[in-house]
Formats: sequence, structure tokens, C-alpha cells
Amino acid sequence: MDVLDLSRWQFGITTVYHFFFVPLTIGLSAVVAGLQTAWYRTRKPAYLRLTKFFGKLFLINFAMGVVTGIVQEFQFGMNWSEYSRFVGDVFGAPLAMEGLIAFFLESTFLGLWIFGWDRLSPGLHLMTIWAAAIGTAISGYFILAANSWMQHPVGFRLNPESGRAELIDIWAVLTNSTNLVTFPHVIFGAFVSAGMFVLGVSAWQLLRKRHVDLFRASARVGMIVTLVAAVGVVISGHIQAQIMTRQQPMKMAAAEALWDDETSAGFSIFAVGDVRNGRNHINIQIPYGLSLLATDTLHGRVEGINDIQARYELKYGPGDYRPIIGLTYWSFRLMIGFGVLAALVALAGLWLIRGKRLPRGRWPYWIAVWGIGLPLLANSLGWIFTEMGRQPWTVFGQMRTADSVSPGVSVTEAALSLGGFTLLYGALAVIEVALLMKFVRRGPEEEPEPENTGDLPALSY
Repeated sequence: MDVLDLSRWQFGITTVYHFFFVPLTIGLSAVVAGLQTAWYRTRKPAYLRLTKFFGKLFLINFAMGVVTGIVQEFQFGMNWSEYSRFVGDVFGAPLAMEGLIAFFLESTFLGLWIFGWDRLSPGLHLMTIWAAAIGTAISGYFILAANSWMQHPVGFRLNPESGRAELIDIWAVLTNSTNLVTFPHVIFGAFVSAGMFVLGVSAWQLLRKRHVDLFRASARVGMIVTLVAAVGVVISGHIQAQIMTRQQPMKMAAAEALWDDETSAGFSIFAVGDVRNGRNHINIQIPYGLSLLATDTLHGRVEGINDIQARYELKYGPGDYRPIIGLTYWSFRLMIGFGVLAALVALAGLWLIRGKRLPRGRWPYWIAVWGIGLPLLANSLGWIFTEMGRQPWTVFGQMRTADSVSPGVSVTEAALSLGGFTLLYGALAVIEVALLMKFVRRGPEEEPEPENTGDLPALSY
């Protein structure tokens, strides 16, 4: 393997690992804020216990996300200096906004929330967790604005003398059509992750018959959050697919193993292809499905890999402009499959615990526990599809991945950093799981009954 391959593996491993924490942090912050809002309105100890219990798990995940996220910025200078030189003028603005506005907002108010339980009034303390939750979402928006520019570069000019992209319209970058649909898709995916996490943790407690009334309520919250967010994922994903078809037709064609331009194109369920000769041996399809997904019409025209390749050669010069077809095809399907499974688990769970029922066997609880991983896998596979489907470009149509790597890094140095980061992240994974399990086993703390609550509504199970 050369430096390019090692650098790509390192960036892929560290980025996918980091993104395990990001959606859970975004979604769980809002869920905790919602639980505290319920306590503020009712003053019922059950809500407060759930707020503090899931709040501790949120803080562990947040801290680990911060630690692993720092590495991403270092990698741009370590392994991707040519890329950094090219995009630095454009990326500087949204990433600075993320650091100065969003991260400052979330970290400051999160600190106030942690240490302000007995120092701030209940209303002011509630505002701090909502501010932190909003800050995490804003942080995601600015980072996604930078990534969306790589998918669909706008608001810049190319300096022919320096060979760098120079920012000329920050508003165009922040309101990039790619970002406007990617952001809600990511946020909805984050809520699916948070909902399944709350459900899985609650199921683990119910399996052991601990705090049954409390965790039956939180399980229902997790399932409702998951299902509502799943609907949002489907709608935003449909819009995103249409924008992707217009902006990056090769990515959509590779996702469907569609080799030639086609009208009334079917959605591929299972395909076995011949990449060298550009055709499929087997392709099981849903008729008209791809045209409907990509164009909102049954007879819409969708571009194919072979035809796009020919057009790109005329536009960009000789070269292979196809991503790894098999990886793009299956990551797209697995992303959808794991997301659908998460929604089905939540839907089945709502039926099983309707009224005050609880499942009698053990297997529904274990399905919910292991279901925590379903949206995390779906989110990660979605990003693998997004980034790998853009290849061979780091900045679509402007800079190829092969031209982005640092020229001064040797194979040995890249291999050592890859091994070091992989081992470090493996150790962090063990620490993360150990800390989460420690506090899950400990369970929620008892809270004293508040005085003078009057006729405040009771917690509904």
C-alpha cells in the first residue's frame, strides 16, 4: 500500500469511529432537554431521575466525541496538506464559525448545566441544557456546510496563479442546496440514534425488572422519538437523492449499479455485476423505483455509469471517474436496511408495551438492546456511501483524492500513524463502553418528593 491508500484508511477509520458519537450526542442532548422540560412543568421526581440518568450517559458520549473529533483537524495537516492548501480559504470560515459560535455555545452552557443544579433557578437551568442542545445542532450545520462544499462547491473562485480555491460568497457556502437537505437528514438520523439508545438502555433495565414503571415510560419515549425521526429520515433522504442525482449523477448510478442511461429505471434490490465490462449478470429490481426516487416520475431518465464516464472524460480529461461500485452499491443498501430495521424494532416495541403491558419473554428486550447499534451502523454506512461515492474527487470536479495527499509523508510514517490511531481508538472504545455500562448498571438515583406541587399532572406511563 502507498501513502495515499494508508492515508485514506486512516481518515476513514478515525472519521467513522468519531461519527459513532456525533449523532448520539446531537439527539441525546435534545432528549435529555425534553425530559428536563417535563420535570420543570410537572415537578415529578420520575422525570428528574430520567433526566439525570440519561444526562450522565450523554456527558460520557459528548466527552468522547470531543476527544476523537480533535484528531480530524490534525489529519488535514498531517496526511492531506495539499488538500488543506486548496480548500483552506473556503473551509476557514464555516469551521471558525463552528468553533467560535457553536462549540462555545454548547460547551459553555453544558458546563452551566453540569454545575448549576443547585446554583441556578429551575427555569434558568433548563435554558442551559436547551442552549447546549441547540449548540450541538448549530455545530453540525457549520461542519456539514464545509462537507457539502466538497460535494457541491459553490461561492468560490479558482486562483490560477496559486491553484487555490478562494472564498467569494460565504452565504452561498452556508446556504448550499446540498447542505440544506443534508442537515435535516443528519439531524433526523441523530434522533433515530438517540431514540434507539434510550429504548435499548430502558430494555436492559426492564429485562432485570429494575425501576419497571420508570423505564417503561422512557422506553416508550425512545420508541416514539425513533419512529417520528425515521419518517423525517425517509422524507429528507428522498429529497437528498434527487439533489444528488442532479449534482453527482455518478454517485447515484453507482448506488444502483445502473450502467447505461435509462428511462423508467428500476430500483435495484440485488445485483451481481461485471465492473470491467460495465454490465450486470443479475439484477433484481423494483420496476420504476429508481426513476421515482430520483425524478419523482415513473418514466424519468437516470444517467448510467458508462455514459457518465464517457461524458466526464470529455469534460475532465482521461481517467477513471467511477467510485468502487460494489462498496457504493452495498453501503447504500445496508444504510437503508439498518435504518428500516431500527424503525421496525421501535414499531413492534410500541405494540408490545401498549397500555401497561410488558413482553413476557427475554428476546424482545435483547432485540431492543442490540438495536442500539442499528442506527449507528446506518449513519456510518451513509457517510461511507457519501464519501466513497464521490471518488475519485475530494472536492467534486475540482480536486482529485490522489492530488490531495501530503507529498512529504513516507509510507512508514503513514503506517505508524494509522496503527497508532487505530490502537488508541480501540482503547477509547473499551473505556467508552465500560463507563456507559458502569452508569447503566448503577441506574437512576432516587429523588426526594417535591413539596407544594399542588395539582401538577402526574407522570403518565
